[in-house]
Amino acid sequence: SMAKGAGMLAPGMATMLCVVTTDAALDPAQADGALKEAVRTTLNRLDADGCMSTNDTVVLMASGASGVSPEPAAFQEALTAVCHDLAQQLLTDAEGAEHDVAITVVNATTEDAAEAVARAVARSNLFKAAIFGRDPNWGRIISAAGTVPEAVAPFDATLIDVYFNGVQVCRAAGVGEPRELVDLAPRAVDVVIDLHAGGATATVWTNDLTHDYVHENSAYSS
Repeated sequence: SMAKGAGMLAPGMATMLCVVTTDAALDPAQADGALKEAVRTTLNRLDADGCMSTNDTVVLMASGASGVSPEPAAFQEALTAVCHDLAQQLLTDAEGAEHDVAITVVNATTEDAAEAVARAVARSNLFKAAIFGRDPNWGRIISAAGTVPEAVAPFDATLIDVYFNGVQVCRAAGVGEPRELVDLAPRAVDVVIDLHAGGATATVWTNDLTHDYVHENSAYSS
């Protein structure tokens, strides 16, 4: 498998070319369905900078050379794992990025609601700038979550909890554990937002907003 992409990484896979190959014997309909499901929770949850491009492609090619028809569930698991690995490599290689951020929304009413809230936070420049500054600013998270229409993601804003790397900095929309307990020096940042509205979960991956990202996207003329 191989993938190319560094900037304009947002839903729809953005400026990305991805090819996955296998020697398994697959029915075309099975292959198509498996790829769509694998991409749904991996490459299409990559939102490095909120900017979608015009030429994104992900292709699964099966030669059938092995003559082996894999069990559908096992193949789905393997294909999803490959797509997840490629998505994480693209995230790490994103333009100018210094942090890779996983935003997981838990206890939402639906998976779509969880994704909508996670993506709203991922696209908040204030949140992304705070990550670059190593500031566990939970206020910017709950303000971004609040921009999602209630019809899309209903939740009681007074119940929201926020965790940075396992530290609960926001409890019931108020102050939680001391912010000083959060170390944002490492590249990986794990943010969990608990909506207390249901049982659905979704994760969106993004990066911080850095000086290098601005430079790389402003220091040339097209």
